[in-house]
Amino acid sequence: MKGDRVKKRIRIILIVILAIIVLILVAMLFAFRHELKTLSSLEEKSEGVYTMTYDGDYGFDEFLESGAKSDADIENYVTKRLMKGLPININSADPGCTAFVTRNEDGDVIYGRNFDFVYAPCLQVFTKPDNGYASVSTVNLSYAGYGKDNLPTEGISIGNFPVLAAPYLAFDGMNEKGVCMALLSVPEAQATDDPDKVTLNTTTAVRLVLDKAASVDEAVEMLGEYNIYFSGGIASHYLIADVTGKSVIVEYYDGGLQVVEPDEDYQIASNFIAYKGLNIGEGFTEFERYDAVEEALQKNDNVLTMEQCEKLLNRIGIYDGDLDKLQWSVVYDLTDGTGRIWPHRNIDEAWYFELD
Repeated sequence: MKGDRVKKRIRIILIVILAIIVLILVAMLFAFRHELKTLSSLEEKSEGVYTMTYDGDYGFDEFLESGAKSDADIENYVTKRLMKGLPININSADPGCTAFVTRNEDGDVIYGRNFDFVYAPCLQVFTKPDNGYASVSTVNLSYAGYGKDNLPTEGISIGNFPVLAAPYLAFDGMNEKGVCMALLSVPEAQATDDPDKVTLNTTTAVRLVLDKAASVDEAVEMLGEYNIYFSGGIASHYLIADVTGKSVIVEYYDGGLQVVEPDEDYQIASNFIAYKGLNIGEGFTEFERYDAVEEALQKNDNVLTMEQCEKLLNRIGIYDGDLDKLQWSVVYDLTDGTGRIWPHRNIDEAWYFELD
């Protein structure tokens, strides 16, 4: 009898322990439900190239209340808000890029963009925040700590959790209102530090515009309401365009935010300061790339087909000796909310995409 009572107590203890474990697992699944659904959408298009749809909100409105004055601040916020304490390390290096705004044969406003960099796995992420516009953006996953020997895998795994930082690491993108924005490095820029303004970094400024701006004018006004610092000390400027065909280059120079409007029906940005025609470059291929785009636009009366965009972007992608630095190319159609993207000059790996 005594032995039976002991066995019964042990069974009860085991049942209680099992129930507690189940409750903990259920609680964890509920707490991570949006993150798990997001990671379950992670798809590898080719080696080091991914797409993902972000489920739920990623706390950007909350982030805008205090901003970030360093990459460590962003890491801390993302770790707490999106990754439930799992760490992330935001890295940076010096990119060299080219972008342009023109029209296609149907009269649609199109935005072409190359991202030239050291090896960078990339992610195309679709977002739809609770209090903002739906958008698609391209993310440099090396900023989230990934590299050739450390790549995400499809689906849910602990190693994929840094991918959840993607909304805060946008390098270019387009929103449902037809606003498009990309960052490009420049040799000089001046961070702003108004004590009455919240501070953003290079990539969260892109997220601000994609989530909140319905036009170029709104984008410029919003950027003017925030300070900016440049992650890793890498100075940058932005080419911003909208569905009307309006475009500007935004630079931080000569004491603050400066707006450079185009002289033609198109606009091109490369890795040099365009403000007041200063043309301060990095001393690499920034002017040759700019001239090549301008020649193509003028030759074709400011009209480029998708095939012409593909050939042009592939041709002007940067080689550094034998090293091909072109990581991705993308063409956004601001008029109908579609586009085409491909990695490493590989047109055969390209895919079309659209915003819902």
